[in-house]
Amino acid sequence: MLLSELAEQADVPVSSCHGLVQTLFERGYLYSATRRKEIYPTRRLLDVAQNIVAHDPFLNRIERALHKLRDQTKETIILGKRQGDSALYLEVVPGLHTIRYIASPGERKPLHSSSIGKVVLGNLTPESLDKWLDSRRLSAATAHTIVDAEQLKADLKIGRRRGYYMTKGENVVDVTAVAVPLRINQEILGLAVAGPTHRMSSRCQEYAERLMDAEQSIEALFGK
Repeated sequence: MLLSELAEQADVPVSSCHGLVQTLFERGYLYSATRRKEIYPTRRLLDVAQNIVAHDPFLNRIERALHKLRDQTKETIILGKRQGDSALYLEVVPGLHTIRYIASPGERKPLHSSSIGKVVLGNLTPESLDKWLDSRRLSAATAHTIVDAEQLKADLKIGRRRGYYMTKGENVVDVTAVAVPLRINQEILGLAVAGPTHRMSSRCQEYAERLMDAEQSIEALFGK
């Protein structure tokens, strides 16, 4: 990108952006190429990011439990939390099947149409949930997305009662996901198993039970 484009994306004055970019140039994180002076990141920026992920104390503590759950189900395992109006994927352990649900850490999904998002909404107080629903329009990601507030509240009530939440093609066509809440450090996270509906449908209860076992073991790591 050009300096002016970076400044626009960052919503800062060009003069302020120039100072930041110059510092990153000097420290080896950016370089300039072509006669237009376009700015590119160097490999050093990627190395720093990978080093941060490799030493994430929270993810390192639960990594073994996530891989164990993946090995048990052979489906994709996702850990996520709420960030604003989205469910943010913190970690993804890919499934072992050739045909599997593919996702990446850092992806965001709507709260109302993702299993981890439903975990978040299902653990709000009734008053907070009503306030959230009253201020938003539930958009349809697929033909199966629940876009009616009362229907969504009924679905969340079922999830609370049975201890796990589900989506069936509501965010991605032909993908089913099952998720449970993790209560860690006074925060609600979501732990999900996701895969093609044709494989998941007959095993949702089994996977829910494995998720709840993982829920207990992970929470125990944090003293709960």
